[in-house]
Amino acid sequence: MTCRLVVTGTDTGIGKTVFSAALTDALGACYWKPVQSGLEGETDSETVQRLGRIPSARIVPEAYRLRTPASPHLAASIDGIHIKAEALVPPVTEGPLIIEGAGGLLVPLTAETVFADVFARWQIPVVLCARTDLGTINHTLLSLEALRARSIPIFGVAFIGEKQADTESIIAKMGRVRSLGRLPKLDPLTPELLRQVFRENFDIGLFLKEPA
Repeated sequence: MTCRLVVTGTDTGIGKTVFSAALTDALGACYWKPVQSGLEGETDSETVQRLGRIPSARIVPEAYRLRTPASPHLAASIDGIHIKAEALVPPVTEGPLIIEGAGGLLVPLTAETVFADVFARWQIPVVLCARTDLGTINHTLLSLEALRARSIPIFGVAFIGEKQADTESIIAKMGRVRSLGRLPKLDPLTPELLRQVFRENFDIGLFLKEPA
């Protein structure tokens, strides 16, 4: 079976695109961002391609490209675009596929649908990216509850930020979830350093296995 994983986060701006770039690179995978909100500057697909040094042939075009940098339901309304959530279907790829969501699990895709509803329909294992800063225990445990409430398979939690051993441990224990590793914030953030640090902190073979 071809490896397919959804990468989502407990919040926006926590580093899941950087994580997605590293994971896509490590697995030699294709990358797909179903909905991109905001087209000024570098898009998430472009960031993944640059940081992961991913060939353009392995970057699957977005299903929706919204000009307005806002929640997809609002951006689509402002841009005059009707998003059909039921039409979002993961592309068929020859190798592994990494799919990146937008913001958190309950970000509205339309006025009736959140991203978690789409993930529930797909039934693809989810990697939940969680920052290690103050407040992450609550956000992460709530996100795990949202996943389980919709019977979405959970692959594990990937932490992003400085080491916080107790925080990482209590999330794994109380959330009954596998800790996949931790990606520290990198400065400078270069493709070379990202590749090196990711391989030092994550077991790449683990991502090719079935959810625990």
